[in-house]
Amino acid sequence: MNGFRDWQLHDAKAHLSELVRRARSEGPQRITVYGEDAVIVVSATEFAQMLAPCRPERSLHALLSDSPLRDLEFGVEGERSPVRDIGL
Repeated sequence: MNGFRDWQLHDAKAHLSELVRRARSEGPQRITVYGEDAVIVVSATEFAQMLAPCRPERSLHALLSDSPLRDLEFGVEGERSPVRDIGL
């Protein structure tokens, strides 16, 4: 599935060097525990590429300006609550 090579945890531990080599040369390697997906091992290069979009160098204003909700209008009317005097 998804081109991953599946490794059972005990095989991954026994063949760590091969797992790392394959992650670097062939792509992500999936490790399972008791038949359930546990982790995906990827090369450092691929990991850096995955993180790149998560590190925007943009201002908050620029991010909000590009939002699909940028044209959403909020009413300017607020709710008025009674104000009480407090003795200081």
